Amino acid sequence: MISGVKSLGLWLVLVPRNAMLGFLWAYRKVISPLYGQVCRYYPSCSLYAFRAIQYHGAFKGTGLAAWRVLRCNPFSRGGIDDPPEAHHTYFDITEHGFVRPRKEV
Repeated sequence: MISGVKSLGLWLVLVPRNAMLGFLWAYRKVISPLYGQVCRYYPSCSLYAFRAIQYHGAFKGTGLAAWRVLRCNPFSRGGIDDPPEAHHTYFDITEHGFVRPRKEV
């Protein structure tokens, strides 16, 4: 029973993260193609935000993404800039990019 409560708690923690990922997924499919490749960095700012939120959650990931967007300006040299990775001890990433609790074996 404790395992079920823990799993429910993990699902509730992931709601804001997955909501943000859903928004970014829609943005990348609908709006981002209209702009083309304008980002000075690789990966693009929207993909950076997507990965940052996957790795670090809705709040810290949004902060990392905001800092990246501020650095992406005409005076920046650009280049390769990946979000810092985090260990996924309790979470797995699905094939569509959403985050779910890791299944216990």
